[in-house]
Amino acid sequence: MPQEVSRMMRPSRPEIATLAGGCFWCLEAVFDELEGVQDVVSGYAGGSVPRPTYKQVCNGDTGHAEVVQVTYDPAVLSYRDLLKVFFAIHDPTTLNRQGGDVGTQYRSAIFTHSDEQEKIADGVIAELNTEKIWDDPIVTEVVPAESFYPAEDYHQEYFRRNPNQGYCRMVIAPKVAKFRKEHLARLKRVG
Repeated sequence: MPQEVSRMMRPSRPEIATLAGGCFWCLEAVFDELEGVQDVVSGYAGGSVPRPTYKQVCNGDTGHAEVVQVTYDPAVLSYRDLLKVFFAIHDPTTLNRQGGDVGTQYRSAIFTHSDEQEKIADGVIAELNTEKIWDDPIVTEVVPAESFYPAEDYHQEYFRRNPNQGYCRMVIAPKVAKFRKEHLARLKRVG
């Protein structure tokens, strides 16, 4: 097999995106269904306290945001397309708030892992602001990723494991249904 052909057949190296857009349960539930996503871990980023607990983050004492760390295949899903989904599933124009969830832990943020991610994020935000999709400007912060701390085990795959829990039925299920309807072509293939 020629060397060029064998290089083309090699799988691409997974990349990581770290995103904050309100409750991490909501983000995880959507990104879990997105074609090209290999793993989603709920956690905390952007704060000053090492290894924070959920209670500390909820109290607003640590400066962390609830985030998801998404591992994805860039050959299937570009970072730009991943961000387009991110902006479609939360309100990036409300400072430190998503619906009834209020506090800095619910801020909209993109924690970049490279200069290229920062450039793409800034470009997507500028493009969306120019398109005036929302009445107000985007307040999503774009900052370099530093420490990421996985959330406690009971937060992982929360929606999948607790579909009948009140918050899941009232908040997450409608968000997932909207995502499925608007992004049908981007859903993971089952079977």
